[in-house]
Formats: sequence, C-alpha cells, structure tokens
Amino acid sequence: MLARERKSDVITRFRTHQSDTGSPEVQIAILSERIGELTEHFKTHKKDHASRRGLLMMVSKRRRLLDYLKKYDTERYKDVIQKLGIRK
Repeated sequence: MLARERKSDVITRFRTHQSDTGSPEVQIAILSERIGELTEHFKTHKKDHASRRGLLMMVSKRRRLLDYLKKYDTERYKDVIQKLGIRK
C-alpha cells in the first residue's frame, strides 16, 4: 500500500480539477506507483507468488485504463504516458 502522503502527492500531480480523485489519469498514476513498489519488493522476495499475482492484476488494470484513455482522448493519453515515462 502507498503511504497516505505519497498517494495524496500523486493525486495532486495528476488530477484534472480540484476535487478529482478518480479520473483515469489519477488511477493510472496510483497503479504505476504501486507497481513500482511491488517491483522493488520482488527484487528481494523472488518466491512471493501470491503478491506476483496481484502485480499482474494491477498491470492488467493499468493497461485497460490506458486503452480506454487512448480510445477516448489521445492527448490526455499522451500526456499521462509522458509524465509517467511508461512508453518510449
């Protein structure tokens, strides 16, 4: 889980308006932070297969959200992937 301060920082960086907490950009950013944390976790705990399943589910959910954003608003999609550094 993300720390409360870190999560609120991510939300403030990616929100589209003042009270935004659930837009696709925010959800993608939060998932990316959690994916990064789990990736670091697996460097030391290689046999933690239960958490690996959760990681795969998070990656799939982020992929679906990115596909949705790309389909409906390409500019927002490009902005999010550029800010997060997901694609090359």
